[in-house]
Amino acid sequence: MPKSAVDVSAAPLVPPRATKPPRLLWLLGPALVAGVAYLDPGNVASNMTAGAQYGYLLVWVVVAGNVMAWLIQYLSAKLGVVTGKSLPEVLGERIQRRPLRIAYWIQAELVAMATDLAEIIGGAVALYLLFDLPLIVGGLITGTVSMIMLTLQSRRGPRAFEGVIVSLLVVIAVGFSAGVFLSPPDASSVASGLLPRFEDANSVLLAASILGATIMPHAIYAHSALSRDRFAVRASGLTTARLLRVTRWDVSIAMLIAGSVNLAILLLAATNLAGVPGTDSLEGAHAALENSIGPVIATLFAVGLLASGLASTSVGAYAGAEIMQGLLKVRIPLLLRRLISLIPALVLLGSGFDPTLALVLSQVVLSFGIPFALIPLVVITARQGILGQYANRWFTTAAGAVASVLLVSLNAVLLVLLVTGAE
Repeated sequence: MPKSAVDVSAAPLVPPRATKPPRLLWLLGPALVAGVAYLDPGNVASNMTAGAQYGYLLVWVVVAGNVMAWLIQYLSAKLGVVTGKSLPEVLGERIQRRPLRIAYWIQAELVAMATDLAEIIGGAVALYLLFDLPLIVGGLITGTVSMIMLTLQSRRGPRAFEGVIVSLLVVIAVGFSAGVFLSPPDASSVASGLLPRFEDANSVLLAASILGATIMPHAIYAHSALSRDRFAVRASGLTTARLLRVTRWDVSIAMLIAGSVNLAILLLAATNLAGVPGTDSLEGAHAALENSIGPVIATLFAVGLLASGLASTSVGAYAGAEIMQGLLKVRIPLLLRRLISLIPALVLLGSGFDPTLALVLSQVVLSFGIPFALIPLVVITARQGILGQYANRWFTTAAGAVASVLLVSLNAVLLVLLVTGAE
C-alpha cells in the first residue's frame, strides 16, 4: 500500500489576494446533504414499524445510533477536508490487488442498490398516498425528478444542489415532526425506552433495521466526497484547522436534525399507532394517523415521505457514482447511472411485493454493509501517513472501534436469529 503522506499544513489554502474569510453560514452544507441519507424512506418504515409494534422499546436504538452517526460522519468529512479525496478514492489507491477492489466494490454497490430501492419505493408510496397513483408510475416520477436534481448538481455545482436538498430537508422535518407536537408522547414512557433491551428476535431485526437506516454506508462514502467537492476551491484565509472546526458544527447541526426527526417518527407511531391493526405498512400507518390525529397530519406525513424519497435518492445516486469512480476508476454519467439503478426498484414495484416490507429489509441489508465502510474509515483516519497532524487521537479511534464492534456484534446476533428462526 502506498505510504506517502498528504500535505496537511495549517497555512492558508487560498490565493494571497483574497482577504476576507467567508462567514460560517457559507461553509455549512455538506453534512446537511449527507444527513438526508439519515431521513430516507427506509428510516420512516423502520421507525414507524418499531413504534407501532413495540411502542417505546427501541427509543434507545435511535438515540445510540445517532450518537455513533455523529462520530462516523465527522470522520468521513474530515477525510475529505484533509486529503481532498473521498473514502472510495483512498481505498482504491490502497487496495492494490484488483480482485480485492472488485470484491469490495460489489458489496458497496449492493448497499447502494438497497439504498436506492428504499428511496424510490418511498417516493412511489408517497405519491400513491397523495394522488392515488399506481406505485410503478410513482417510481418513474420519483426517478425522473431525481434526474433533474442530479442535472442541477452537475451543471450548477455543489452550492445549488445543497440549496435544493436543504429545502427538502425542511419539508421532511415539518412533515414527520408535526404530529408529535399535536399529540405529544408520555415523558415517562419515552424515558423508559432509553433502557437498552430487546423483547424478541423481531425486535432485534427492527433494531438492526433502524441502525442500518441511521448509520448509512453510502452516507459514509458520500460525505467525504461532498466535503472534497465543496472545498476543492477554498476561500480567503481558510486553514485546514478552521475547516475542521466548521465541519464539526456542520455535522452537529445535521445530526441533531436527523436524530430529532427519526425520534419523532418513532414517538409518533408509539403514541398513536401502538396496537392499531394494519399499521405494519406505510399505507396503513397513514390511514391510522388520519383516523387518530386528522387528515392534515396524515397529509404532512405523506408530503414528508415524498420529500424524503426525492432528496435521498439524489444523494444515493451521487454516492453510487463516487463508489465506482473511486474504487474502479470508472466514471459513468450520473444520469445514466440513475436510469440503470431505477430498474430493480421498478421491477419490485411492478411485482406487487409489499413495499413496506421491502423498505425494512433493505435497511437490514444496509446494516450488514456498515462494517465494510466503517472499519476502513476508522483505520484510515487514524493513520498519520494519510492525515498527518489531523489523524485521530487515541480516544477517537477507540470510540470508532467500540462503535464498530457494537454494530458488527448486533448484525452477528441478527444473522443467527434469522438462520435459526428464533422468535
